[in-house]
Amino acid sequence: MTHNNFSQTNSNRAAGGVSRESAPHNDELIQRSSLYREFMAEREEVLKHKWIESEKAGYDIGFERALVDWVVNHRAKWRQDRQSRLALSCAFN
Repeated sequence: MTHNNFSQTNSNRAAGGVSRESAPHNDELIQRSSLYREFMAEREEVLKHKWIESEKAGYDIGFERALVDWVVNHRAKWRQDRQSRLALSCAFN
């Protein structure tokens, strides 16, 4: 059985594939991507907004309502501020 797995791995490499042993872990690649980091940062802001607005309303307003409200009313300024902060941090590094 070990020989069979070895043969499959070698034939996969020969066909241009990457074996599971040598492939970078997909979770690592995703977490290092700037798109994923931006998504997670926005998600955190939406969750903060949801908490604040739910406290004001006296009940849980739900993620979808918080997301729409945050995107419509706060996202543009948040992104502008974030890009300015990132540019400054890159300039000093």
